[in-house]
Amino acid sequence: MTWFSQWKNTLRDEVIILGDAKRSQDVVVEEGQEDGVVHRREEEVVPPGSEKYWTVIAAGAGLFSDGYVNNSIGVVGTCLGILYGDQYTNSKAMSNVASIAFVGSVVGMLVFGYIADYHSRTIGMYASNIILIVFAILASGAWGAGGSIEGMFAAITAYRFFLGIGIGGEYPAGSVAAAEASSIIARGKRNRWFVIFTNFMIDSGFVMATFVPMVLLWICTPDHLTPVWRITLGLGAIPPALLFFLRLRFNANDRFKEHNLKHTKFPYWLIIKYYGPRLVVVSLIWFTYDFSSYAFGIYSSTILNRIIPDGDLYKTFGWNVVLNLFYLPGSFCGAFAADYLGPRLTLVIGMTIQSIIGYFMAGFYGSLEKHVAGFVVVYGFFLTFGEFGSGDNIGLIASKTSATAIRGQYYGIAAAIGKIGAFVGTYVFPVIIKNSGGSDTVKGNQSPFWVSSSLCMFSVFLALFLLPPLTQDSVNDEDWKFREYLAANGFDVSSMGDVEVREGERGTSLSNDDSIEPPKEKQVETSTTKVTN
Repeated sequence: MTWFSQWKNTLRDEVIILGDAKRSQDVVVEEGQEDGVVHRREEEVVPPGSEKYWTVIAAGAGLFSDGYVNNSIGVVGTCLGILYGDQYTNSKAMSNVASIAFVGSVVGMLVFGYIADYHSRTIGMYASNIILIVFAILASGAWGAGGSIEGMFAAITAYRFFLGIGIGGEYPAGSVAAAEASSIIARGKRNRWFVIFTNFMIDSGFVMATFVPMVLLWICTPDHLTPVWRITLGLGAIPPALLFFLRLRFNANDRFKEHNLKHTKFPYWLIIKYYGPRLVVVSLIWFTYDFSSYAFGIYSSTILNRIIPDGDLYKTFGWNVVLNLFYLPGSFCGAFAADYLGPRLTLVIGMTIQSIIGYFMAGFYGSLEKHVAGFVVVYGFFLTFGEFGSGDNIGLIASKTSATAIRGQYYGIAAAIGKIGAFVGTYVFPVIIKNSGGSDTVKGNQSPFWVSSSLCMFSVFLALFLLPPLTQDSVNDEDWKFREYLAANGFDVSSMGDVEVREGERGTSLSNDDSIEPPKEKQVETSTTKVTN
């Protein structure tokens, strides 16, 4: 069989037929080896009723704060620019306030990735939750010593750094726990539940971060912008506070208990050899997505402020809400497409269409900016397909292309590199615009769309040719493939898992002394129980 034929077959295997996606399926929970025969035990692990869904919600919904905190600062920056003029716009505070949360996020992702793998997902979720609550409140009440304006800017910057740490912790702790919890939902529904309560939550936060200040502007009027920006930041503490109480009922999935490496030395060299190339590809795609997505989100108010000729603040905030609403249909539709087309193909389709729209906007920017409604609609579709593609699926791909034992660190590193892309984007976008003629010129505002669309096509190439195929069972399968790899390379896999699991309470484990057959050549002894949807 030629390479191209194998590639076509791989694509075909990723697509789920609608009828197959709807029927109940058996879930593989564990495998072992006795007397030279590989045994696969299947049992009913999906809880009846809504419990299985609430677990995903509690784990993943914390990312609402990511969208809200990061997008609200765009509107807050607009308010600070109006209130303090050149004192804000000509200072380092303008870029620091917008970007420092990304630096904190990188720190949080790496630190909490370690915590999630070495300790537990639950500890990471609680800690990140508390950080979000505390520093959202502090940011809203930021004040400089002696009433110093520069001191206030410095305080906002510092608090947003710690907010970023809390946001970063939600990725390797909350999102990873959501991925593992979704693996016990019936096949054909797993991807949508993960996406809806991770990326769709981020996008909902984006929308709320533009709607809240608009309502506050109606209440306070443009003559009183201080309460607008302070209350906008303070309200960011409410979602994580509510989520904290929901998480008190969180029941962790048994997968981490079965496959963790907490009680042995991590075989990092083996991990790097096995997952290193894959992690590089996932990280690059995440970098290119965040580079454009967060930069466009933060500067959307600035872009709209330019194309609205009278500079009306109500119109700017209102159109910003409309613009951000376009995130939601793309994210929602992409969640279902990820179940039927697979996350890899959905990402490729979304990014291809987004790049086409981006090139169109770059080419016809001069005409589009003369018609606000037309500009917002076309720009909105540009954002929609970004969420349909990379937005929905890059986190899903990161969670499905790694084993449970190292998923927190793997996911955290990929997400951290993505956030570095966001950090770079927020600094680079103004430079790109300035070097292309400035924000007052058509050419200057065209340049971000040329860059973003080209990065989209780069991501399409990476996903289509360098990512492995992904199925509904990838989370389950990846654990056993990783065990087989470790055993084949001399690692004692009997040390994996918690003590009670190793003692046999959850079945047998793979032994280094046994030969391990490839999956398609296994003799399988199966007992099945129908899963309840």
